[in-house]
Amino acid sequence: MNATVAVAVEAAAVSRQAPLSARALRAAAVSWFVVTALGQLTFAGYVAGFYGRTALAGRPELWNKVMPHGYVAGETFFNLVLGVHLAFAFVITVGGLMQLVPAIRRRLPALHRATGRVYLLAAALMAAGGLVMVWGRGAVGDLSQHVAISINAGLILSCATVAWRHARARRIDLHRRWALRLFLAVSGVWFFRVGLMLWIVVNQGPAGFDPKTFSGPFLTVLAFAAYAVLPLAVLEGYLRAQRSRVAWVPYAMASGIALLTLAMAMGVAAAAAILWLPRL
Repeated sequence: MNATVAVAVEAAAVSRQAPLSARALRAAAVSWFVVTALGQLTFAGYVAGFYGRTALAGRPELWNKVMPHGYVAGETFFNLVLGVHLAFAFVITVGGLMQLVPAIRRRLPALHRATGRVYLLAAALMAAGGLVMVWGRGAVGDLSQHVAISINAGLILSCATVAWRHARARRIDLHRRWALRLFLAVSGVWFFRVGLMLWIVVNQGPAGFDPKTFSGPFLTVLAFAAYAVLPLAVLEGYLRAQRSRVAWVPYAMASGIALLTLAMAMGVAAAAAILWLPRL
């Protein structure tokens, strides 16, 4: 919560001499981050509270209540990969949010660099673990979803590599851009869940997919949108709007981000009420 408050305070301190369009764009971006931070921290609490608690209690078979074939007795290697994957999901969620807080970057640069290294390593290992689970053991969903997850893993590894190289070369502006891309790629699983719950609530039940096989046209579209296309496309639009000299462009981008933030807030509320909080 402190990180979220810090971001909001910094937004309020934006120079009054900045163009109104720039302030509107920044306000929309900060609102998006606040909703994202609250949603991802809730998700991190769920990962620790459900998966971590049951693992420490020696009952990982309870994972199968929410993750079909998550834990399989006798498959030590894949069970270990899954456990590490879940642990890194918690670390990477909290660490990723910390990386985006300007106050930490400016006032605690050593902490920013240290958590950044851990974040990059965790992202790479989580992506590799995801590939092992999808193609080695199998996962819910059809081939299209597995392909989308694999593309997401490739994006994570690519963005992590480029962000690290720019940081090493002290190209800070480029490093931050690629770190933002990495954050969004890593958040693909979270975006998928939030989008799915928003869709179910709006339609008052499953629509466009079979809940038993967890496959269908909607899930195919959602998988590619959440894992690879929509978040990165919005980010590119935001970065271009920041540099645009056309007055209406930042306003248009701010309006688009505001609408997406509202939809995301509804999805977060639905996911928290239906998926996460009841299992804590």
